[in-house]
Amino acid sequence: MAETSPEPSPDTDPDIDLVLPCRDEAAALRELLPRVPAALSVIVVDNGSTDGTADVARAQGARVVSESRPGYGAAVHAGLLAATAPYVVVMDGDGSFDPAAALPLVETIRRDEADLALGCRRPVTPGAQPWHARVGNRLVLAALRRRTGLRVRDIAPLRAARREALLGLGVEDRRSGYPVELLDRAARAGWRVHEIDVDYHPRTAGRSKVSGSVRGSLRAAYDFWRVLS
Repeated sequence: MAETSPEPSPDTDPDIDLVLPCRDEAAALRELLPRVPAALSVIVVDNGSTDGTADVARAQGARVVSESRPGYGAAVHAGLLAATAPYVVVMDGDGSFDPAAALPLVETIRRDEADLALGCRRPVTPGAQPWHARVGNRLVLAALRRRTGLRVRDIAPLRAARREALLGLGVEDRRSGYPVELLDRAARAGWRVHEIDVDYHPRTAGRSKVSGSVRGSLRAAYDFWRVLS
């Protein structure tokens, strides 16, 4: 069950919540949170961290939600439930994205040019996205295209939408399959999906829990295929 720490209300609340699902990302948050634009209100979802992630987030002024159920989808869903702004951005909290990249995505939604805006990863170094993660990404997207006709280039761990609409899709997966189910449901609902290229950096510290190893990528691939079956 998710628990939210109290947060003082500013005079003017931003109309964009930035949801960062995190597990053991204290080192990354120390560098990432000071770079978040003032237009974004940050919600860090601590998904069972043991490295002080929640303490670092609070010290940097972020709102913290604790989600005890393990899994990327569980963390994202907890963040969406905790969000209150009309627009929401979900972004990995591992330092692989510049948080300023969220703003053009939201503007696409705000101008009513799309219902879902995706940050298509553009690796800045060869090691930013391992080969097995790239291959898995392409295979899943090809399957999604055959299933729904949706043509996108990335599963996109950076995405923006209207909060109520996103919750209304009813995405049920609480593991790594969440982003794939989201794209599947968005396509079937007739959503306009728009992609913007964004720089993708190596994570700040440690190895990715999903794409950092062949085993992790295979586990994620299983979740992806499960939601498409």
